[in-house]
Amino acid sequence: MNVIKTDLDGVVIIEPRIFNDDRGYFFESFSERDFFANVREIHFVQDNESKSSYGVLRGLHFQKPPFAQSKLVRVIKGAVLDVAVDIRVGSPTFGKYVAVELSADNHRQFFIPRGFAHGFSVLSDEVIFQYKCDNFYAPQYEGAIAWNDPTLNIDWRIPADDVVLSEKDKKHPLLKDAEWLFNFNDVLY
Repeated sequence: MNVIKTDLDGVVIIEPRIFNDDRGYFFESFSERDFFANVREIHFVQDNESKSSYGVLRGLHFQKPPFAQSKLVRVIKGAVLDVAVDIRVGSPTFGKYVAVELSADNHRQFFIPRGFAHGFSVLSDEVIFQYKCDNFYAPQYEGAIAWNDPTLNIDWRIPADDVVLSEKDKKHPLLKDAEWLFNFNDVLY
C-alpha cells in the first residue's frame, strides 16, 4: 500500500497494490498489519455502506466524544469527491480541508481521524460508498457543519443547483456558529 500524507495531520490517502490479470483484479482493501505499520493502530468496530445518485451531498458530519469516530472510506461503484475538514479548535489547520476523488477505478481510500468533519458529493450517476468506523454510531452525539460554509469555500465539483441534500443536512450551522467542536489538545485517537 502507498500512503500519501495530506496537509492535515493524520488525514491520509491510501492507494492499494492492485494485481491485474486476464480474470480481472485483486487487492487487499484492508490489512490490520499494514495499516498499523503505515498509518496507525486502530480498532474498527462498524462497517457501513450507502448508495446515492448524482448530486447527492452527504455532510459535513462528525460524532462528539465519547462517540467520536475515525473513518476509512472507499468507493465500490462510481465516483465521489470526499472531504475532511479540521474542526479541532486550536489546531494550526483549524477550518482547513482536504478533498480527494475516490472512485471504483482508482481504488483509493481516505482515512479521516477523530477531530475532523467528513462529507462527500456524488460525481457519477450512481455510487456505492463503504466506510469503516472505530466507534459505534450514536445519534445523540451527532454534529455537523454546513456544506456550503463560505469560509470553507469547498468546491464540491457539482453545480449548487444540482446538490441534493437531506432535510437535516440543509440546516447545519456554519463552522463559526457550531455549538460543539473538538479541542485540539483533547482529541483522543
